[in-house]
Amino acid sequence: MDAELNPTAAAPLPASSGGPISTILFATDLSPASDRAFEEARRLAREFHAELVIAHAYDPSSVLALGYIPAHAYLQWEDEFRASLEQKLGPLVEAARRDGIEARAAVLSGHPEQAIIEAAERERAGIILMGTHGRLGASRFFLGSVASRVIATAPCPVMTVRAQ
Repeated sequence: MDAELNPTAAAPLPASSGGPISTILFATDLSPASDRAFEEARRLAREFHAELVIAHAYDPSSVLALGYIPAHAYLQWEDEFRASLEQKLGPLVEAARRDGIEARAAVLSGHPEQAIIEAAERERAGIILMGTHGRLGASRFFLGSVASRVIATAPCPVMTVRAQ
């Protein structure tokens, strides 16, 4: 399901199993484009009393493309990078918890669309919720869209929320 945010439409969303949604996977790129989607993820988590998994995916191969990096340096970089991402996700987890939502962070490694899909399967997510930059035309063609690739292959419904 690819849905544009419509604040007036608050109809319950069916989980892929046909039952109530117990886990929501919110995928964020940590940019302002995710802010409205985070609000919607929290609203749905409250409505369904669902756990909110707040995930960010990064692609380590983009670092390896820079050239040879000794294994020990790469492992140190990756540990530090993952820790910085967990720190950046922390305020989102805390904001959800202040709303009375069971929430936790998930740092995902790999091509973002594949990592998000694998996390949704592993978490048995009833829905994936993510923001979109709303690019059109040539910029979308050349840059691609993680959201569109997730929508095409996700194991559950996907809701996208366009950034303002």
